[in-house]
Amino acid sequence: MEIYFNTKNTGKFREISNIFKYYAQDFELYQISIDVMEPQEESLENVAKIKLSQILNLKDPKLHDKIVFIEDSGLFINALNGFPGVFSSYVHKTIRNEGILKLMENKKDRSAYFKCISVAFIPKFNKVFLFDGIVNGQIAFEIRGSNGFGYDPIFIPNEVSDKTFAELSIDQKNQISHRGKSIKKFIEFLISNN
Repeated sequence: MEIYFNTKNTGKFREISNIFKYYAQDFELYQISIDVMEPQEESLENVAKIKLSQILNLKDPKLHDKIVFIEDSGLFINALNGFPGVFSSYVHKTIRNEGILKLMENKKDRSAYFKCISVAFIPKFNKVFLFDGIVNGQIAFEIRGSNGFGYDPIFIPNEVSDKTFAELSIDQKNQISHRGKSIKKFIEFLISNN
């Protein structure tokens, strides 16, 4: 079964490919890089649904009768009232991890969570499905690790408590991450409805 994942983020595609290779060897995952407008919405769910609808509205013949999905994630920091949240990608491009650490300088509460929403159009049902994943953790006091991408060097998941995502291997991260949880739900749905 062919599945098309829209992203320009090679790190994200690498992680999701790794999850598919581990849990769904019978599926062929392909990366597509269709430009979509980044909607300004209040929830990741709405952002993801709008991005997917932009892709589907193009009516690309290559994607006709194919499963197409996108994934949107956000880092929600409690001491910053959920910031950067739905604006995580934009914020990371502008102030990067250093900017987040600066905002957190005098904060005692360092709790945060990553949330991932995967939204897939599945032609068999002619319907869009949503799969979520959340991982709780803390914001580190410094940038640590060289693996992963984005906010990985400053996020310490509760399941590990002494390492940032960027200090974990891709396999270790995928076992506990928000993205891993979301994609595993997606794969379980595909397998049970194949």
